Amino acid sequence: MGIRELYDLAKGEGIEVLVFPLPKTGSMSVMGEGGACWVGMDPALRDGGRQERVHLSHELGHCVTGSFYNRYAAVDCRRRHENRADKWAVEKLIPVDDLDDAVAEGCTEVWQLAERFGVTEDFIRKAVCWYVHGNMATELYF
Repeated sequence: MGIRELYDLAKGEGIEVLVFPLPKTGSMSVMGEGGACWVGMDPALRDGGRQERVHLSHELGHCVTGSFYNRYAAVDCRRRHENRADKWAVEKLIPVDDLDDAVAEGCTEVWQLAERFGVTEDFIRKAVCWYVHGNMATELYF
């Protein structure tokens, strides 16, 4: 899924993407009391590249799955919601069949896969963990 399709998906879901400075996080998403969602993107990420795709898909994952928490949430609760958003993003940007095809064609290094799918190396590691191990615990496998 390309960047244009991600913005189209956001529009179709009624999720407004706003641009404003978020230098520490790069992006964020919020859900209002009525269920409406907004995604904020730092202007530095809005280059149509890897960072924008990864951040936007992750934030849309929060919105589509309803995976939100507040600043008082326990760490395990935060991790659960972050993982849910990451899993949604991985499945949108790197379908398992496409990853299998890439590996079968000899694209096996993390950097090669990241280039092929137009995402960051960290994101590819999450995708591999999700599809191979069924979790997002990159620290256990890489």
